[in-house]
Amino acid sequence: MKHLSKLLVVALLVVGFNSIQAQDENNPWQVQFGVNAVDVFPTGDVSSFGNQFFNANDHWNILPSISYVGVSKSVGSGFSVGARGSLNKISKFGDTRVDDLSHYAIDGTIKYAFSPNTFIDPFVEVGGGYTWVDEIGAGTANGGVGINFWFTENLGLTVQTQYKHAFEDYGVTHWQHLAGISVKFGGTDTDGDGIYDKDDACPEVAGLEAFNGCPDADGDGIEDSKDSCPNEAGSKEMNGCPDADGDGIADKDDACPNEAGLAALAGCPDADGDGVADKDDECPNEAGPAENKGCPWPDKDGDGVLDKDDQCPDVAGTVANQGCPEVTEEVQKQLNDYARTILFDTGKASIKAESTSVMVDIIQILNEYPNAKFTVEGHTDSVGSAKLNQGLSEKRALSVKEFLVEKGIDEFRLSAIGYGEDKPIATNNTRAGRKQNRRVEINLVK
Repeated sequence: MKHLSKLLVVALLVVGFNSIQAQDENNPWQVQFGVNAVDVFPTGDVSSFGNQFFNANDHWNILPSISYVGVSKSVGSGFSVGARGSLNKISKFGDTRVDDLSHYAIDGTIKYAFSPNTFIDPFVEVGGGYTWVDEIGAGTANGGVGINFWFTENLGLTVQTQYKHAFEDYGVTHWQHLAGISVKFGGTDTDGDGIYDKDDACPEVAGLEAFNGCPDADGDGIEDSKDSCPNEAGSKEMNGCPDADGDGIADKDDACPNEAGLAALAGCPDADGDGVADKDDECPNEAGPAENKGCPWPDKDGDGVLDKDDQCPDVAGTVANQGCPEVTEEVQKQLNDYARTILFDTGKASIKAESTSVMVDIIQILNEYPNAKFTVEGHTDSVGSAKLNQGLSEKRALSVKEFLVEKGIDEFRLSAIGYGEDKPIATNNTRAGRKQNRRVEINLVK
């Protein structure tokens, strides 16, 4: 038995040594002490396991005193590692009575707790150790289950059972049941605010108990971690920030903090309700779009098409033609009536001087439709070769175009093309018909 006493002394020294080590987690240590029962039966008779496992009277060996002590340390995620020492006397060796054989063991443990922060805390445990029975020792592989019942944060009752399989033939394979008191300790208070780190939401910054250890620097009753303005007192509705103008927008988010406004405009007012804040609105009392700085778009020519969309802002037109006047059939006819009177020197592309007045009339019409595009088309009669007539028609069309461009018509609005004798409008068999076929037309590009 002197070895058993030494074993308990060593175990208690281990507990005492570990308890004074620097702890860096909340109550990571657990010490257990209590009684253990050794049951050699029914490990050798599996068939009788069900009705003999709890036969304490016939098979359990219990020492009526504190007969085990253990210590373990949490390593996180529900896992802990530890050591346990136990002693006992065996008088019931299965169904055989023996003369108080000594039993003592020391074991290493790895434990996984399923619900470490609840009243009922079940766990599983595996490990290995060394067991002496009547001073004959053998190594064992251990596995078991148990439950912690935590009455307080630090104090609880632990019951567990484990199967210990001996590696050597002369070793004793057996069950060991344990019940005892468990104590958790090791809680720290890093910031010294009187709240343990495990309960302190801000363990490294001193705070208030009302806020689980977190501070409230501006004293507005809102802890700093939930306070959007931790250094400036405010209201709960504003997440701890002030609202000087009372418009429901915290000053930190309010572009006009001293003037009540709208949330959609970052706290600034909008007198004319056009969606442009007064501070950015060049017409604060007259509604207008943001694209025009809050002012209404003008329509100088009064044609119902706003200047921003009006291709001809200075000339009244139609909506369908983007604010520009449309070339009607009457206008088109008038244009060609003029164009067909343009005279050229015989066999040449040069415009005769007497056609100047009609050219002026054409220019006036074109200027009335500044966004319209036209094709200047040259035509000839069938006198002479087709090749010669084609070239002449092209040159005359180009000559008219160049004249119009020289007098101010934008070149991009005009194109020139010659059709030669291909598109007659009268017979070429008469003098009058050939005269009609020698012509220039100016047609709208649709």
